[in-house]
Amino acid sequence: MPPATAAGYVIRRIEDAPTVPCPCGQSTRIITAADTSACSFHITTISDSVRHYHRRTTEVYSILEGFGKMELNGSWHTIEPGMVILIEPGTRHRLVSETGVRTIVVAVPPFNADDEFFD
Repeated sequence: MPPATAAGYVIRRIEDAPTVPCPCGQSTRIITAADTSACSFHITTISDSVRHYHRRTTEVYSILEGFGKMELNGSWHTIEPGMVILIEPGTRHRLVSETGVRTIVVAVPPFNADDEFFD
């Protein structure tokens, strides 16, 4: 089913959104900057992401499935389903998991590869 779009809204089925490789793993990009300047909404599967940060973007991770550890500015935190993590601009972060983690990632403003920096 193609997305239903009109002035002021977007409706898209998850299975109709593209899944692409990214430094974090595999990301299904449901709402992107092409849809709105407000935010992006991705479902991302992560096993061992590359440490990175964003200069302009705030990210919110909502952990759906899996267990792992997230590094935030050098401190490690155990993560599990039901947790929500707010990551402000400039925060170096990565997530590792032996079995994989499935997470919703909301980015404000929308994800932009030009705002992703690696140490």
